[in-house]
Parts: sequence; C-alpha cells; structure tokens
Amino acid sequence: MSPIPKISTILYATDLGKHTRPVFRHAISQARKNEAHIVMIHVVEPLSEAALSVINTYLSNDDTGKAQKDAIKDVLEVMQKRIEAFCADELDAANVKSSRVKEILVVSGRPSEEILRIGKERNADMIVLGRSTRSLLGNTVMGSTVRRVTKHASVPVLVVPND
Repeated sequence: MSPIPKISTILYATDLGKHTRPVFRHAISQARKNEAHIVMIHVVEPLSEAALSVINTYLSNDDTGKAQKDAIKDVLEVMQKRIEAFCADELDAANVKSSRVKEILVVSGRPSEEILRIGKERNADMIVLGRSTRSLLGNTVMGSTVRRVTKHASVPVLVVPND
C-alpha cells in the first residue's frame, strides 16, 4: 500500500486577473490543511513576433534588443510589487501568517512552460491555478495554460473555477 502523499510545497500561479482572489484563497486553504508553504509565480509573456516586427521597423537591431530587455525588466519589477501587495492584502484578510508564502517569483516566458519549470525546480507537490474560460462557437473552452499544465504536470493540479 502506498503512503499518503505529503504536500509541503504548493505552487500558486496567478495572472492577477479580476477573479484571482478566490483562487489564492484555495491555495491558502490547501497550505493550512497540509501545513505547507506557497511559492507564488506570475509569468510575463514575451513580446509577440508582430510587436517585435513593428519595433524593428523603427529601431536598429541593437536598440531593439536593449529596448526589449529594459521593457521586460521594468515590467517584471512592477509586477513583483503588485504581486507582493496582493499577497500581503490577501494574507491580512485571511488572517494567515506571511510565512506561508515562502517565495514570490515574477518571470518572463510562456506561462505553461514556466509554471511547470518552476514547479519542478521548487519541488512543488501541488499546483493551484485558476480556470479561465472563453466561449468558442457557443462552447466553453478551458484556457490553454491550464490545459497544458494539467496535461504535462507530474504532480496534482488543483484547478479552481474563477468565473
């Protein structure tokens, strides 16, 4: 008989959308129940090829590279502050010790790839995500990030409805 799985690290991925708070509260609940800590992650997607093409039209290659690096650095810093403020507000509202959140990361890349990478690096035992949905020809379709993470994750993924 297999032992009961131990959950000590929960990776909570957020896009800071309008329905983020209930999803974070589920992550907090899981952390409390399992005496676990949370690693929060927000992924900033890189500029699209179309955006880069427009920038390249007006700037030299050297200037484009520098502008892109500076812009990403600025966005990462702003998002880090926003995530930290969000976390502090939510932990206060839930009367939870801030020590439950061990680390707050803001990275650049493809969201599903970065969530899976950080999950492995931090030895996450569970991933918590919000389910974003959209309507396609009258049918509800789950977000691509959630689909990719649930398909490729090697740990349980808690998908919280956020609509």
